[in-house]
Amino acid sequence: MNSEWSPAARVRGMGASVFTEMTELARETGAVNLGQGVPELAAPESLLKDVAAAVLGGANQYPPAVGFPALREAVAAHQARRYGLEYDPRDEVLVTTGATEAIAAALLALCDPGDEVLAFDPCYDAYPAVARFAGATLVPVPLALDGDAFALDVAALRAAITPRTRVLVLNTPHNPTGKVFTAAELAAVAEVCREHGLTVVTDEVYEHLVYDGRHRSIAALPGMRERTLTLSSAGKTFNVTGWKVGWVCGPAELVAAVGAAKQFLTYASGTPYQEALARMLGGVEAWAEELRSTLRRNRDILSEGLTRAGLRPFRAEAGYFVQADVRAWGYPDGVRFCRELPLRAGVVAIPTSAFYLRPDAPSSLVRFSFCKREESVRTAVEKLIQAI
Repeated sequence: MNSEWSPAARVRGMGASVFTEMTELARETGAVNLGQGVPELAAPESLLKDVAAAVLGGANQYPPAVGFPALREAVAAHQARRYGLEYDPRDEVLVTTGATEAIAAALLALCDPGDEVLAFDPCYDAYPAVARFAGATLVPVPLALDGDAFALDVAALRAAITPRTRVLVLNTPHNPTGKVFTAAELAAVAEVCREHGLTVVTDEVYEHLVYDGRHRSIAALPGMRERTLTLSSAGKTFNVTGWKVGWVCGPAELVAAVGAAKQFLTYASGTPYQEALARMLGGVEAWAEELRSTLRRNRDILSEGLTRAGLRPFRAEAGYFVQADVRAWGYPDGVRFCRELPLRAGVVAIPTSAFYLRPDAPSSLVRFSFCKREESVRTAVEKLIQAI
């Protein structure tokens, strides 16, 4: 290799992640893996049969770059039915290769070098990465620790805004904390965005997995539809994270900008999946109710087990994960805890520091996943209790 070669600045320092390290630890030790949010739960049988039929029927070539019309129509109908948001499927809905591509295409479309993007900290690790690819800087806005939950700090949000702030990335339901932004919190965020002319990219992939309260979309608030791109996907809702089918809804001019970037990322993908999901999305409510029941039970088993093991769990209102403070086990550092846990207890988790951007962020938080078979969650809990 040329000794003068070096990676581009946009990827410099982006080595193997802690997720890779913990997954390898799980493989090496045979530990129960409550690290990554990879479901062990089944997808709807009818959906799987539809995909098989689509593949065998020849739906294996490029779909339209913007997505199959039937899926865009189903997404638009879903948004109208659940949130009262009307989108024209012809030019206000775009199908993407998962929500992560939607985030990347959105920030590439909305940001110029030197711009700043706000996101609530801790945050999904793709946000700072794709902001960096766009030449922008992600500015973390700390979520406040409030008892056994996380809360919006409006003063911190206002303090983070500068003349270079262009976009706010809002993730609710939130990964990794399991927080659902309340109606009052969303109203406060919307007020700040309107006041400062910010565009909102809202990541709502866990929209159907809310256990306490209900999901609200910020796009439905006064003056927000015209400045908001709403992102979601099929992966978490239907336990098909490997299919990578997502979508973007918003005003036509914003969606067109996202599409301009997206066409040179994947162009298009997932032909048989798109066809099947177009049919499944209309009946999502019945399926999601059953899935929520399963996940809520797993959440409660895990939370109660963490408490019995002497760890302090935080309230998980939605999603796949429970946060826990591990200082009671003598670990001020969640990274060390997670590296030693597979051998000590036969369980793998992820240090929450992997999601924090601030150097002064809490270091003793750890994320446990419960999107597993109940047997896996119960086994992990037993191992944690035995390891006290």
